[in-house]
Amino acid sequence: MLKVRDGDLDKLGLLFQRYNRRLFGFFFRLTARRDVSEDLVQGVFERILKYRETYTANGSFATWIFRIARNLHADYHRESTCLEQRHESVEWDQVPGNGLEPGQTSNETFKQQLLEQGIERLDPVKRQTLVLSRFEGFRYREIAEIMDCTESAVKVRIYRALRELKEIITELREKEEI
Repeated sequence: MLKVRDGDLDKLGLLFQRYNRRLFGFFFRLTARRDVSEDLVQGVFERILKYRETYTANGSFATWIFRIARNLHADYHRESTCLEQRHESVEWDQVPGNGLEPGQTSNETFKQQLLEQGIERLDPVKRQTLVLSRFEGFRYREIAEIMDCTESAVKVRIYRALRELKEIITELREKEEI
């Protein structure tokens, strides 16, 4: 990124190769829309190019790029008037790092689907916090940087998100049993 900042724009392609799938997975878990996720990934790299002079190399690059991604998602969410409409069915097995392994039993698949449906029902901030923590592997300190809050606020958000997610999954299970 330092080379991109200093004008070697060819290195942006290397950054794209390294972070494209990870960013796509992040956005797809938040939007459940392939087309929007692809557009948002492209938007991240447009913003990197636009704001490359602001990169200071303080902290990790992943934290910086995911902060851009989070802000871009917030902009998308604000501008979107029909976020609930899904133009294509969610293909969770196509998302990098989804945790599904070949040969999983139908019960494990059912549990995975419940989890994914539950995460979709969380409000955007809780969903982002959980995705960054559980799927993207960021530490609380890094999430705090990305979300521009304190580490203790991240802990509270994750606690509340997990508590709410448990309630949602319980509700979904009860509906399935009927």
